[in-house]
Amino acid sequence: MKLKKKTTFLVAMVLALMTLLSACGGGNDNAGSANTPDDAASNNAAASNNASANPATTGAVDTSQEVTLKLLMIGSKPTDYDEVYGELNKLLKEKINATVETEFLDWADWTQKYPLKFAANEDFDIAYTANWAFYNDQVLKGGFLELTEEMLQTYAPMTWEAMPQASWDQAKVNGKLYMVPNNNQEVTDKVVLIREDLRKKYNLEPVNSPETYAAYLKAIGAGEKGISPFGAKPADGWKWHELDQILLEQQNEWNLVDYNFPLAYKLDDPAGKVFNVYDTPEFTELIKYYKDLADNNGWSKNIVSNKNDVFQDIKAGKTSSYAQNLGTISSNVGEIRRDKPEMEVTVADLTPDKKKIGAISTQNGLAIHATSKNVERSLMLIDLLQNDKEIHDLTMYGIAGKHYEPLGEDKYNPGPSFNNYNLSGYSVWGWNSLLNRTDASYPEEGNQMLADWQSKVYHFPLETFVFDDTKVKNEVANVGNVMLRYAIPLEYGLIKDLEKGQADLNKQLKAAGLDKIQQELQSQIDAFLAAQGQ
Repeated sequence: MKLKKKTTFLVAMVLALMTLLSACGGGNDNAGSANTPDDAASNNAAASNNASANPATTGAVDTSQEVTLKLLMIGSKPTDYDEVYGELNKLLKEKINATVETEFLDWADWTQKYPLKFAANEDFDIAYTANWAFYNDQVLKGGFLELTEEMLQTYAPMTWEAMPQASWDQAKVNGKLYMVPNNNQEVTDKVVLIREDLRKKYNLEPVNSPETYAAYLKAIGAGEKGISPFGAKPADGWKWHELDQILLEQQNEWNLVDYNFPLAYKLDDPAGKVFNVYDTPEFTELIKYYKDLADNNGWSKNIVSNKNDVFQDIKAGKTSSYAQNLGTISSNVGEIRRDKPEMEVTVADLTPDKKKIGAISTQNGLAIHATSKNVERSLMLIDLLQNDKEIHDLTMYGIAGKHYEPLGEDKYNPGPSFNNYNLSGYSVWGWNSLLNRTDASYPEEGNQMLADWQSKVYHFPLETFVFDDTKVKNEVANVGNVMLRYAIPLEYGLIKDLEKGQADLNKQLKAAGLDKIQQELQSQIDAFLAAQGQ
C-alpha cells in the first residue's frame, strides 16, 4: 500500500507477503502479503489443521443444501485462478458443501467500484476489507453484518480459538464486531530497496538515513543514464509522496489519522492534539529535500503520471529504488537475488532509531455482506481459509508442484508457474494466519530488521482510534482533490517557488474545509481519550 498502512508486514506472530502487497492497505501497494517471514512458524500447531473442528463435519449445522458463496476481492485476477479455485471448490464441496465464485476489483479503480457494490446492494456474501479499505465506512453505512461471539464460536470455532482477544477487540466499531481480522500483527513502517551494486560503484556510504539516501539517489541521477533513481506510482490517485510515510511520519514520530486529509498528531502526545502537517516547519524542510532531489534527477520528470509496476521496472534495471513495507521489500530482494543474481540489492531503513507502529488487526480481514443469505456457510469458509492447512496453502500459494514447492510446514520455493498465481496480485492477505509459509529466498537482513523493530513497537492511546467522517464527507472529498492538485506537484519538485506553493496549498485546503474536518476530528479524539480515562 504505498504510504497506506495497507502496505505492512508482520510483527509478533507473522510477517506475511504483500506486495501490497498492505492494504494498503493504501492501498494497493499497501497491504500485507503472503510471502513474508512467519515469525511464529514454530507455533503453526496453534492453528488447527483439522477440518473436523468445523461444524459442518460435526453435525452442528445443516449443510445438506449446496450453496455458492460469492466473494468480493480487491486486486487483479490471477491467471490460474480458475484452476486453483477449481481445486478449492472440490475441497469445499466435501467439507462444507459449498463452492466459491470470486469477483475481482482491479487496483486501478477499486476505490470507485467497491462502495458502489454496497450502495447497489449487489449479491455477494463475503468482502475483503481493512481499515484502509472501507471497513469503518461500510460498518457505519450498514454494509456489513454484525458478528456475535455465539456466531463465531459456532461457525468459526478454529478462528475463535486461535485469534487473540486483542485482535477481536481492535476490530470492533462502537463496541460491535463486523470483521474476521487476519490472525497476525503487522508493523506499518516503510523501508526502501537499494541497488547495492550501484551504491558501491559510486563509493557511497551505506544507506541508513535521509541524508545517505539523498546522496545515493543523486549519484545515480548524475551517473546512470537510462535508470531512474527513485520510482513511484502516484498516477493511481495516491495523495502523498511515496516517501512521506518514512520522511514525514516515521522521521517525526507522527501518526496521520486518515490518508485522505493531512491531519496528524504526535505519537507521544497524551492529549492527541491534531495539526495540519502541510503547515509545519518539518514539511517546509521536507519539500526542500524533495526539490533538491528533483533538481538533481532523483526521479523522472514524468513521475506524477507514471502507471508502471515499479518493482518490475526495478527488476528490469530501469529504476534503482522504491519505498514499501518491510515484508514486501524483503520479498522483492529475495526474488531479485533468485531471478537476477547479477543485480545486488538490499533493504534499507532510513529511520532506524525511531518508534515503530504496530498495525491493528483491521489491517486485513474479511467481512460478511449485511444482506448475505449464506451467513453460516460464509463463516465456515472463513474458518477454513485461516485454519485448514490444505485450504490455506492452496489459496495462498496455489497448486503444490506447479505454483509453489512446499518446504516443510512453513517455507516454500516458487514453482514453474509461480507467476500465474501471483500472491501480491489480490487481497489473499485477508486470511493471513499462523499457517503462512515463508519464501525460502527471504533475505536474512529482513529477518534481522524485523527482530530489531519488535523491540521498538510503540503503543499509544490513540492506537485503535477510527475517525467517523460522516459529518464531513464533502469536506474530506474536497480536501483530497486539493491534495492531488496542489500537494503532489509540490512534493515531487514541480513547483519552483516552494514558499508560494506551500502557501497556495494551505490556502486551498482552508477553502476546501480542512478546519471543519480538524474540529470534528479533535472532538472525536477528545471523546475517545475521555472514554479511556486519559
